[in-house]
Amino acid sequence: MRKINRAVKIRIYPNKEQITQIEKTIGCSRFLYNRMLADKIRHYQEEKKMLKNTPAGYKKEYPWLKEVDSLALKEIFEI
Repeated sequence: MRKINRAVKIRIYPNKEQITQIEKTIGCSRFLYNRMLADKIRHYQEEKKMLKNTPAGYKKEYPWLKEVDSLALKEIFEI
């Protein structure tokens, strides 16, 4: 039996507030991924052990991370 691949394309039309929130979420996720990765690399080079950091630990230093959905930030290292 042949496997049939199917795809669905969906077009969304966000309003201005939604566009702003989407851009904030993407920007914060990108910043946090790069920051956490840099910290992990630096810690490994110094200690030769893996750093177990979480996004919650960065919210005190960067309070603007609280403006976006916490699940979006949590998922960046779960892929």
